[in-house]
Order: sequence, then structure tokens, then C-alpha cells
Amino acid sequence: MKVSNLDHLGIVAGMIDEMGIVEEINMRIGRSSREKVSAGVIVKAMLLN
Repeated sequence: MKVSNLDHLGIVAGMIDEMGIVEEINMRIGRSSREKVSAGVIVKAMLLN
């Protein structure tokens, strides 16, 4: 058995993924072909920081 310590950031990141926040933001804002990072991923990074 292996035990891992996720800290709170792992839990928050998991909840963001489970709730589909990144996909919802990308759907509402849209994506440009020139983007390297989507708006949803940027918001997720801001929430985790």
C-alpha cells in the first residue's frame, strides 16, 4: 500500500476537474487557433495559485 499526501491543492484541482469548470469556461469564451493555453486553464491556475 502506498499513501500519498495531496495537500489541499490536489483536492481543489480534482474538484475543478470533476465540476468541469475549465470546459465550461472554454465553451462560453471560445478558443482561438493561436492560443497555447485556454482561458479555462488560466482560470484554474489562478484558483490554484
